[in-house]
Amino acid sequence: MTCAWKELLAILPQWMRQETDKLGKEGAQELRLRSNAPPEMITGTGSLWLRGTVSAADLQFVVNTASRYSPWAAETMAQGYLTAPGGHRIGLCGEAVCRSGTVTGIRQPDSLCIRIARDFPEIGKGIPTDGSILILGAPGWGKTTLLRDCARILSQEKTVVVADERGELFPPGLPRGKRMDVLSLCPKTEGIDRILRTMGPDYIAVDEITAQQDCEALVHVFGCGVKLLASAHASSLEDLKSRSIYRPLIQHRLFDHILLLNREKQWHPERSLP
Repeated sequence: MTCAWKELLAILPQWMRQETDKLGKEGAQELRLRSNAPPEMITGTGSLWLRGTVSAADLQFVVNTASRYSPWAAETMAQGYLTAPGGHRIGLCGEAVCRSGTVTGIRQPDSLCIRIARDFPEIGKGIPTDGSILILGAPGWGKTTLLRDCARILSQEKTVVVADERGELFPPGLPRGKRMDVLSLCPKTEGIDRILRTMGPDYIAVDEITAQQDCEALVHVFGCGVKLLASAHASSLEDLKSRSIYRPLIQHRLFDHILLLNREKQWHPERSLP
């Protein structure tokens, strides 16, 4: 297991770093920072409350340090998240800024959920390598971690090109696969189209199918003879079928193999889509 731990500590206020390092280096999964409340550390066995009280200035420090004031960060903040150096994802809540009914940003963050990115090489050992793969799991069950390792495994024999929209699948310094190319920080549907037109992939890998246009882009890829490696929010195959945005995946029989995760972040092969 590896983790960009120094990068995580660097985005935290100075007063929070020592205790976070002591208590969370090996097992922390999330840090939840709420204005006028103590920091909460989520681990595999429960939660811990750290000393001190988070201020509005602390929250702004984390956002500014993680984003490095980049234009891309401003765009992703409108969607409710930031990707910090090292691939750590930060969810934001607070007062939203809206224009014409569309959220364009967060005026002042009130709470942050920092999901700590950890890499587990060989967690995907034993995956099928003869067709398209869909990874299913609820939020926090390890979809990104498993997809990352699956991409590395498949790239030992095939050309795998990753559309890494959030920059958290393969941030700088994280080991990549033998025949892997990564397009980072490009909107998912545009990235898929660019990869298909320019990179000659055997597989296109994308994390978290969340919108109708994502499904439409994957159907197009499938029609061009390229295999897919993707993940979706669903706790079971039945849960997947019940969600309307995923109907194109089922109707077009895009995936040969389903890998289903559980709360313990363990996976098992599920039957294919009907």
